[in-house]
Amino acid sequence: MRYADTLGMLDPFQTRRRIGALRRAIDLDIEIHAHNDLGLATANTLAAVQAGATHASTTINGLGERAGNAAMEEVVMGLRHLHRIECGIDTRSLVSLSARVAHASGRPVAAGKSIVGAAVFSHESGIHVDGLLKDRRNYEAFAPEELGRSHRLVLGKHSGSAAVLDRFARLGMAIEPGQVPALLALIRAHVRARCRLRTFRDRPGPSFDTRVATAALNRATPDPPPKGPPWKA
Repeated sequence: MRYADTLGMLDPFQTRRRIGALRRAIDLDIEIHAHNDLGLATANTLAAVQAGATHASTTINGLGERAGNAAMEEVVMGLRHLHRIECGIDTRSLVSLSARVAHASGRPVAAGKSIVGAAVFSHESGIHVDGLLKDRRNYEAFAPEELGRSHRLVLGKHSGSAAVLDRFARLGMAIEPGQVPALLALIRAHVRARCRLRTFRDRPGPSFDTRVATAALNRATPDPPPKGPPWKA
């Protein structure tokens, strides 16, 4: 039996009550088909499974009529991490599958789209990066490796000392904590000048390689005082 919220007007509490009532009344498989008009398709699908639904109707990237349907990638990861239910799907393929569907449909995925968006595992805020470097669980609900991905540390106007120290350390360049404020000032000035700073990925690349880091460090390091006694006339 398929239970369809065609207008996307249910909330998770109503969904759980209705699917629960069906589960008690019939001995059939139940499929939940949720629409996303109020942005609740994934939440309603998870609630239906909790109440006894045996199948979930989903689509890649949540594509569907009007606002779309429950996104498969969200449902799969939600069931795994919230309810310890495995769907038998290799989650490492979700990102590439999402990209293929986005290309075929002509509907690009927003950078902030949960699970598969390009910015999901990007960290810039100083407090976030500091906490992430101490323990990834502080700011990552699940490991990006589950999706065949890795996190990215972004140097930008919100960066703090921890990100700068980590980036230079990854480049094999030792800097003193006292040099960090000047480097941060240069980074923020660069952001203001260009409005948007490129992502500095975990692995050194053309955005922030040793050459660029050296140039920034030279600019942030004051000239040493002259040696010897002062010149006199």
